Amino acid sequence: MKTSDRPVDFGFEKVPWAQKAERVRAVFSSVAGKYDLMNDLMSFGVHRLWKHFTLSLTGLKAGQRALDVAGGTGDLAIGLARQVGKTGQVVLSDINSAMLAAGRDRLLDLGFAGNVECVLADAERLPCADDSFDCVTIGFGLRNVTDKAAALSSMHRVLKPGGQLLVLEFSKPVAPGLKPLYDAYSFRVLPRLGEWVAKDAASYRYLAESIRMHPDQETLLAMLDEAGFGQTRYHNLTGGIVAVHRGYKI
Repeated sequence: MKTSDRPVDFGFEKVPWAQKAERVRAVFSSVAGKYDLMNDLMSFGVHRLWKHFTLSLTGLKAGQRALDVAGGTGDLAIGLARQVGKTGQVVLSDINSAMLAAGRDRLLDLGFAGNVECVLADAERLPCADDSFDCVTIGFGLRNVTDKAAALSSMHRVLKPGGQLLVLEFSKPVAPGLKPLYDAYSFRVLPRLGEWVAKDAASYRYLAESIRMHPDQETLLAMLDEAGFGQTRYHNLTGGIVAVHRGYKI
């Protein structure tokens, strides 16, 4: 079977490998205009704390370079730009032009023009030079990538030796009694909220399904190891609903 015909998860649905990226692109094109509002509503604003914690781990200094992969509307990129300052550089990348445009506009409105570049790019094939970034982040984007191993390898390639990768992503609840409540909220409330606010229940049903199909904490940790990262570990947030995985290019 050709790779392009191999089935891959799109939520709970199986689609040909070659079709997933386009299906994901359609989802985010549909919700781009309401993406930030929906994030606040869905998480009751807690996504801001998750991103703040992720940014607290970067170790970035003024003058350094950072890449935010699948960065969408730019939440992490804004934080990275503040950390590296005017003498540093941040690249915000996303595969979806509508999301990237929203991120670019936000960055411009906040005055980040000289040290931030927006690049339309596939996480699996980053158009960046080897060994060029001190830190790479990807927030809530890895689960949408067709070939996660290829994306991790690509991010490893563009990191400088000693540079750090931070993966912020939904994961598997570990707190006692949390899973049934989380499932009820994900499959009953989220699609209705998506229909009401974004006029798109299907995209938020996909969101809930894609979270369930994403590798759990230990599986993703092993994937970072296989991609060549060292000193790998993860931090569970909000009872494991979200986790931050991290590793260094040795």
